[in-house]
Amino acid sequence: MAQVQITDTTLRDAHQSLLATRFRLKDMLPVCEKMDQVGFWSLEVWGGANFDSCIRFLKEDPWERLCQFRRALPNTRLQMLLRGQNLLGYRHYSDDVVRAFVQKSADHGMDVFRVFDALNDLRNVRVSIESVKAAGKHAQGTICYTTSPVHNVSVFVAMACELEAMGCDSIAIKDMAGLLTPGVTAELVSALTHAVNIPLHLHSHATSGLAEMCQLKAVENGCFHIDTATSTLSGGTSHPATESMVAAFKDSEYDTGLNLELLQEIGAYFYGVRKKYHHFESEFTGLDTRVQVNQIPGGMISNLAHQLRDQNALGRMNEVMAEVPRVREELGYPPLVTPLSQVVGTQAVLNVLTEERYKSVTNEVKNYLLGYYGKSPTDTNDVVRQQVCGDEKVITCRPADLLDDEMPRLRKEIGHLAESEEDVLSYAMFPDIGREFLEQRAAGILVPEPLEPVDSGKSVCGAPPVEFNVALHGEKYHIKVVGKGLASQNGRAFYVLVDGISEEIIVETLDELGAIEVSESTGTNGSTRPHADAPGDVSTSMPGVVVEVLVSAGDVVKEGDSLIVVEAMKMETEIQAPINGKVMAVHVKKGDHVNPDEMLIQIG
Repeated sequence: MAQVQITDTTLRDAHQSLLATRFRLKDMLPVCEKMDQVGFWSLEVWGGANFDSCIRFLKEDPWERLCQFRRALPNTRLQMLLRGQNLLGYRHYSDDVVRAFVQKSADHGMDVFRVFDALNDLRNVRVSIESVKAAGKHAQGTICYTTSPVHNVSVFVAMACELEAMGCDSIAIKDMAGLLTPGVTAELVSALTHAVNIPLHLHSHATSGLAEMCQLKAVENGCFHIDTATSTLSGGTSHPATESMVAAFKDSEYDTGLNLELLQEIGAYFYGVRKKYHHFESEFTGLDTRVQVNQIPGGMISNLAHQLRDQNALGRMNEVMAEVPRVREELGYPPLVTPLSQVVGTQAVLNVLTEERYKSVTNEVKNYLLGYYGKSPTDTNDVVRQQVCGDEKVITCRPADLLDDEMPRLRKEIGHLAESEEDVLSYAMFPDIGREFLEQRAAGILVPEPLEPVDSGKSVCGAPPVEFNVALHGEKYHIKVVGKGLASQNGRAFYVLVDGISEEIIVETLDELGAIEVSESTGTNGSTRPHADAPGDVSTSMPGVVVEVLVSAGDVVKEGDSLIVVEAMKMETEIQAPINGKVMAVHVKKGDHVNPDEMLIQIG
C-alpha cells in the first residue's frame, strides 16, 4: 500500500494565484488549529511573492508571520518556496546572504525548503541546498516543468539525478503554469522513479483543467506526494481541491487517510474569508486552456491583470498574452516562473503599451541577456541582445561568483532601523520598500492597503487608503496616507504625504460623509512638471517611482545614455537620452512618482 501524502497550499500559493497574495495573517490564524489536526505532510505558508506582499501591501513583518504560523501549527511541517540564489527577491544575492536567510528561516520554524532556479540552472541552487542541509532541514530540489524545443524528459531526468547527488531529500516537479498533460505526467514520473531513489512531489496548477488527471497519473506511476488547496481556494490558476483528491483516493490503495469532514469545515471557513478579498479577484483566474500556448502561470496572470488595471490598460490583456510567447522565444525559452515570469511578462507589457518592441527595456531583461541570471536554456535572439545590450560581454560563470559578501554592507546601510538580522535580510530582499517598511515601523505609522477601493465621494475616515492619485484644478497629486489619529478624537488628524511632502489634515466631523479636500497650496513637489512634447524632453512610458537620477543639470549626454531609473510593476527601467545635448533641467528626484507625458528631464 502506498498512501498519498498531501501538501496544502492554501496559506500561500492558493491566494497568491487567485487573490494577488493579499491574505492577511489575522484571517488565516483562526483556522490553523483545525489545519494542524488534519495530518498534512506539510503546509506551504511562506516564500514566493508572500514576503514582498507582506512588506509592500500588508505592512506585516514576514518574519513575525512565520513565527506565528509556527506557534499556530505545532504538529505540521511548514514549507516554503525559495528561489535559489534569488531567495525571495528579483536578483541574485551573495552566498553569505543566502546562508544567513536560510538559517534564519530555519531558526523561525521552517521545515521544508522547496528550492528552485527559474532557469533550471542548478549552479544557482547548490548553496541554498547546502545551507538547508547544514541547518538540519528538508531540502527539496525542484524541476521547473516547461515545454519548448529544448525541454524534454531526458533533460528533466538528468536534472533530477544531479539534484539527488547534491543531497536533496526529495524532488518536486513544479508545473507552475499547468502545462502537464496526463500522458506526459505518466512518462515523466515513470522515468524519474527509475532514475532516482528519493521521493517525488507533484505541484501542478489547475489552469488548463488537467491537474487532477495529472495527479492521478503521477500517483499511479510512483509519485505519492501531491499539492492541493482547500476547495474554496482551488481550481483555475490555483491547485486541485484538497477535498476532491482525498475523496478520489478514498478506499483505494492510495487512501490519504485524511478526515474529509474536517477538510470541509476548513473549506467553509475560507469561503467566508475569500469574500473579504473580492476586490483582488482577477477575471483571468479561471480555467483557460490558452496556458498551453502562452505558458503564463497562475500568480503571473493575476498580477498582470492588476498591473494592467493600474495602467488603465486591462483591455489589452489579450495582446500581452500573445506577446509573452514571442518574448520568451527571443530570450531562449526560460521557464515562466518567478522571477523570470515577471521579467518576461513586464517586457511583454512594455512592448504592447509603448507600441514598439523593446523601445523600453527593463534592467532585468538586460541583465538576463548578459547572463546575470544564469545560463538560458538555449541561445537568445542575437538581434534583440544587440538592441538591448550593445557590445557588452555576456558572462558564462555562476552569477553569484561575481558577488562579494553583502551582509556587512547591508548592515551598515540600514543602520539603526534594523533591530535584528531579520530586518537586515528584509532590507536585502527589497531595499526601497524594505527601508520604507522599517522607517514606518519606527515611526509607528504602518498602514496596510485597504481591502476595498476608496470611493472619492465617501469619507476616508471609514477606510483610509494607503495611496491614490487625485486631480485638482488641472494638476495631479499623489496622496499617501501614512497614519491617523484615534477615531474617538473630535478633531481627528490624518497624516499624509502629498507628492512626497508631509502634511497634516484635521477632519472635524467624523460621521459626516465627504472627501478630504487637498488645496493647491499643499506641497506639489513634481506634480506641476511641464508636458513633454519636444524631441529633447525625457518622459516615461508608464507610471512609476524614480529609483535613481543619473545626471544633473549641465551634464552633456549622448543619445542612448541612461538618465533615470524608474521602477514600474516591480521591474526597473532605465530611461535613456533621446538626443545628444546638454541637460537643461532635471524635474525629478529619487522617490518621486512619475506619469507618462511628464517632462522628467529637458535636454537642449
